[in-house]
Amino acid sequence: MHKAGFVNIVGNPNVGKSTLMNQLVGERISIATFKAQTTRHRIMGIVNTPDMQIVFSDTPGVLKPNYKLQESMLAFSESALIDADILLYVTDVVENPEKNADFIAKVAKLTIPVILLINKIDVSDQQNLGNIVEKWHSILPNAEILPISAKNKFGVDMLLNRIKQLLPDSPPFFDKDQLTDKPARFFVSEIIREKILLYYDKEIPYAVEVRCEAFKEDDRNIHIQVVIYVERDSQKGIIIGHQGVAIKKVSTEARKQLEKFFGKHVYLETFVKVDKDWRSSKKELDSFGYNPE
Repeated sequence: MHKAGFVNIVGNPNVGKSTLMNQLVGERISIATFKAQTTRHRIMGIVNTPDMQIVFSDTPGVLKPNYKLQESMLAFSESALIDADILLYVTDVVENPEKNADFIAKVAKLTIPVILLINKIDVSDQQNLGNIVEKWHSILPNAEILPISAKNKFGVDMLLNRIKQLLPDSPPFFDKDQLTDKPARFFVSEIIREKILLYYDKEIPYAVEVRCEAFKEDDRNIHIQVVIYVERDSQKGIIIGHQGVAIKKVSTEARKQLEKFFGKHVYLETFVKVDKDWRSSKKELDSFGYNPE
């Protein structure tokens, strides 16, 4: 009998959801940086064996929205509660369990298996961990609780085995050679956005969106054109940097990672444009793929 199901990963920002997703899938599908709001979309990673298919789904961190982009991000997270066969709720050893109580109340009402993962246990001690487990058990009494360290891969194999046990009997949902539901262009944009998150400070990364305008592939090479959108002229200047030094660094680092990701030689052209409304315009957000429907 073949097993298949949707295993959705939810939780607050910066608890390690994307790192966990990448460990479970075995490929670097979700960008994982040290900054909050790194994941903006719902990203699927698919694990296949001859008798099983697990469709993992990484979601943006749950937050109270301040603008339209964040409303879309919250909608992605809430949609993950609706279509999951198994829900992984990720927290960590420093987070306040009462944070975003409205979302947790929705999790508590679910009738599907919920596994509560307490991440980053490598920076905690036994007593503190015991107190955290007790607290979470009172908040989500029906959830299984599993302490893990996604970064160090501790507990990840145990989690995978438990997921396999809980998966429903089902034919596969996707082709067996498929790794994700996202097209190549999506990963181009995500890799460049990750470099921007790493190399620029303060508000800049959050005011940036990346669109892959051209992706032409032959047997040996990929030619890629990318536009980096910002909200103000001053941000455009910061992204480009003095004599283009900053944008050159981003492009070089992104090209190296893209070559590793696709296994081909990459020619990358990057342009920077100002679009002052992209974070608050529904039309713009739809064009960037932020409609969770």
